[in-house]
Amino acid sequence: MRFLKPLRRAWEWLTGRWRKQLRVIDVAGDELPKSLCRDQVIRLIDDGEEWSAGMLCPCGCGDTIELMLLRGVKPRWNLTVDREMRPTLHPSVWRSVGCKSHFWVREGRVVWVTPMTQAGSSVDA
Repeated sequence: MRFLKPLRRAWEWLTGRWRKQLRVIDVAGDELPKSLCRDQVIRLIDDGEEWSAGMLCPCGCGDTIELMLLRGVKPRWNLTVDREMRPTLHPSVWRSVGCKSHFWVREGRVVWVTPMTQAGSSVDA
């Protein structure tokens, strides 16, 4: 069983190289667009303050995930964006309904959490 973990990491690394990276798109307003693209994270900005991020669930179920970015709300995520507009989210996204996906977004890539390393905040989306 010791060989499964390195094998899984190698597979994720190989498949991740061909997968499109996520990019952040800034949108003014307080509502996510009706249709989202798979490779985009929408950052909603209202009165100069970022308050929400939205994306399609990366598992392919088609559900929209909306994450709060405002200080003082719970649960809350931090969204950092690099020069190439690649997002990093902290903590992980752990869906408590629907597909129950659990993943990190790091430098524009989705990193799936294995059952052995469950940590993060959940979101009902």
